[in-house]
Amino acid sequence: MPMTTSASFEETRRLGVESTGIEIIEESERTASPKDLFWPWFAANVSVFGMSYAAFILYFGISFWQGLFVAIVGIVVSFALCGVIAIAGKRASAPTMVISRAAFGVSGQKIPGVISWLVSIGWETFLSIMAVLATATIFDRLGWGAGTATKIIAAVVVAAMIVSASVAGYHIIMKMQSWLTWITGIVTVVYVVLTASSIDWSKVSSLPSGSTQAVIGALVMVMTGFGLGWINIAADWSRYQRRDASNGGIVFWNTFGGALAPVLLVCFGLALAGSSTDVLDGVAADPIGTLASLLPTWFLVPFLIAAILALVSGAVLGIYSSGLTLLSLGLKIARPKAAFIDGVILTLGTIYVVFFAKNFINPFQSFLITLGVPLASWAGIMIADITLRKRDYDNEALFDPKGRYGDYDWTSIAIMAVTSVIGWGLVINNFADDAAWNNWQGFLLGPLGLGGREGPWAYANLGVFFALGLSFVATYFLRRGTVARQES
Repeated sequence: MPMTTSASFEETRRLGVESTGIEIIEESERTASPKDLFWPWFAANVSVFGMSYAAFILYFGISFWQGLFVAIVGIVVSFALCGVIAIAGKRASAPTMVISRAAFGVSGQKIPGVISWLVSIGWETFLSIMAVLATATIFDRLGWGAGTATKIIAAVVVAAMIVSASVAGYHIIMKMQSWLTWITGIVTVVYVVLTASSIDWSKVSSLPSGSTQAVIGALVMVMTGFGLGWINIAADWSRYQRRDASNGGIVFWNTFGGALAPVLLVCFGLALAGSSTDVLDGVAADPIGTLASLLPTWFLVPFLIAAILALVSGAVLGIYSSGLTLLSLGLKIARPKAAFIDGVILTLGTIYVVFFAKNFINPFQSFLITLGVPLASWAGIMIADITLRKRDYDNEALFDPKGRYGDYDWTSIAIMAVTSVIGWGLVINNFADDAAWNNWQGFLLGPLGLGGREGPWAYANLGVFFALGLSFVATYFLRRGTVARQES
C-alpha cells in the first residue's frame, strides 16, 4: 500500500530532511538563537583558500600594513552588511529573495532573483571546481597520480557531498557545519604552525606603500570576495531565529562567524606571500597547490581533506540558497528537488570545466564579477529598505501581488537599473584578453575625469561602491513614503 502524503511528509521529517521551501517558518520551528549563526558562517569561510586573497591584495602594489587595513576593514564591514540583511530573515521567517519582494514587488523581485541565482550557482560551481583541482594537485605531489581517473573520482565525491547536504536542508547543514568548523579549524591552525617559519619579516615590512587608488581597489575586491559574495543569501540562515532574538546579536554573530577566520587567514597569507615572490605568484595561479608546497609530505592528506571540506562547506550554503531562489522565481516543486536541480547544474558545470573547457575560468569569472555590480545595487536597496522598516513583514503579502507590497515596485527597479549602469561605467574587465566581449565596461572613467580605462582609478573598482552607496541613498529617500504606507 503506498504511503499517504502525510506519511511521506512525516518520513521525510524523521530522516532529518527539511521539507520547508520558501513558505513562512512556523513559530514552533523558530528555535534558533543568534549565536547559532556562528557555525554556518565560520565553517563556510575557514578555508585555507582564503589565504589566496593575500596574493590578490598585494598584486595591487600595496604594503603589508595597507594590506592588513584592507583585509580587516573589508572583511568585517562586508559581513556586517550580511548581518543587516540577516535581520530581515528574523522579521519575515522567509528566505532572502522572498523578503526582497517587499522592496521590488512580488513579481518585480524576479529581476534581482535571476541575478542572484546566476551568481550563487556560478560561485558554488567555481568552489566545486577548485575542490576537484586541489585533489589532483595534491595527489600529484604525493606521487599518486593526478590523471583523469583521479579527477573523475574527486568530481563524483565532491558533487555527492554538496548535493546530498543541500538536499537534506537547514537542520542537517547546521549540524554538518558545526563538525566542519572543528575539523577545518584544527587543520588550519596546524597549517599556520607548520608554515610560520617561511615568513621573512624583513621582506614583509619592506614592501612599498601603494596609492590611494590601489588601496581602494584592493578593499573593494576583498569586500566583494567575502561578505558581499554571500549577501544575497544572508537571511536564509536567520529565518529560523526566535521572534525575540536580538537584532544586534544577529548582526554580531553573523559578522563574527563570517569574518573571524578570513581576517586571520588573509593576514597570515599576507605575511607568507610578502615573504616570497614564488609564493606570491604561485598562490595567484594555483592557490591550493602553492599553499600545499610549503607543507611536509606527512601533512598533505589532512590538508587536502580540510581544503576540500571547506570548499564543499561554502558550496553547500550556496546551493541550498540557490534552490530557494529558484522557488522564489516561481518554480513549483519541493525544496529538496530545487536543491537537487541546482546540484546537477553544479556537477555538470564542474565536469565541463575540469575535463573539456580549454579557456573557461577567466571568462566565467568576468561574467560573475559583472553581475556583482547589480548585486551590490540590490544590496544597497535592501539595506535601506530594512533600515526604514519598523515592523515585522506581512507574511501573506509577500506571496500576494495584490497585497501591500504590490506586484512591481518600479522605483526600486529603476534605482537598480540606473545605479547598475553607473557602476558598470566605473569598473573595468579584469580579464580583457580572455573575455574581450566584456570590455564595454569602464565607459564613465574617461568622461568623469578619472583617467579612462588605463588611468589610476581603473582598477579601483569604484563601480561597486557607487552601486551600493547610491542605491542605498536613493532608496532611503525615494521610498520612505512607500515603506510608511506599507506598514500603516
